[in-house]
Amino acid sequence: MRYKLLGKSGLRVSELALGTMTFGEDWGFGASMEESKKIFSQFVDAGGNFIDTACNYTNGTSEKFIGEFIQGNREQFVIATKYSLSTRPNDPNGGGNHRKNLVQTVEGSLKRLNTDYIDLLWLHAWDFTTPVEEVMRALDDLVRAGKVLYVGVSDTPAWIVSQANTLAMLRGWTPFIGLQVEYSLLQRAPERDLLPMAKAFDIGVTAWAPIAGGALSGKYLHETKDEVKRLAPESKRLNEHNKKIAMEVLNLADEIGRTPAQVALNWVRQQSGVIIPLVGARKEAQMKDNLSALEFSLSNEHLQRLEQVSQIELGFPHDFLSSDPVRNALFGTTFKKIDNHRI
Repeated sequence: MRYKLLGKSGLRVSELALGTMTFGEDWGFGASMEESKKIFSQFVDAGGNFIDTACNYTNGTSEKFIGEFIQGNREQFVIATKYSLSTRPNDPNGGGNHRKNLVQTVEGSLKRLNTDYIDLLWLHAWDFTTPVEEVMRALDDLVRAGKVLYVGVSDTPAWIVSQANTLAMLRGWTPFIGLQVEYSLLQRAPERDLLPMAKAFDIGVTAWAPIAGGALSGKYLHETKDEVKRLAPESKRLNEHNKKIAMEVLNLADEIGRTPAQVALNWVRQQSGVIIPLVGARKEAQMKDNLSALEFSLSNEHLQRLEQVSQIELGFPHDFLSSDPVRNALFGTTFKKIDNHRI
């Protein structure tokens, strides 16, 4: 396991993060406490220190398990948890990005995690009702109080993150150092704006669903449509185009003697910038397979094959601005003579 600096900070986090949405069986699936401890220990034994959870994962059980697992060695771990999603469905203030929910959620997370501080607090999802000024000032207050060390943002449009970090820098508040997005060979939409924004602001990225909920493992490729609907509610990930991508991953994995999940993880891990895949598991064997991705790297030829089968159109204005007529209008005949280190 190697380590990365998370965004514009000195925080060192492992190149894989442990996703713990499966810790607990409250939702009718997931891992028991015993199995969760095995998964956790395997990740830690491999050198992992970056643990990702949320206040609502398995109704709080995930945080409780982690709180037990880290006792006696708390300082070793970078514990990341999230606020925003509702924990009281009939209460209009039971969820959201606002200060009231933020403070109440953090107090609850600290108790469940049995710790005095949270290393990284994620805003879980943007609610489009709370002013960005309220969010950033409230987060900064928690950092100044010592209850939170760093802050990050998940599942939020690029223009809002840009506004938030610009505001924080201008007012001397704590900026986001992390961005969490869905990113995989089947979900490359973040390449349009979110990933370029993260690069411009020096924000580290954690990628959830890097194997697309199992769709890139190959296990759904030969199922009928009815079986797919039964086995994978995220059926949109299993259309004909995505099956073609999954088949290429499977073929490449066979050629190099690796599993499809390992190939899919390494494609994410080897993208430019600080991109950290979130790896989760319901069984110890699944975590062992995920961690084996660290034993090899995909070649440039492999990456190119996966790029060709999964590439997306960036759309306007990206395609417009990269077209020859527009470049000629901007640069005349000199575009190819300019060495641009910002690209």
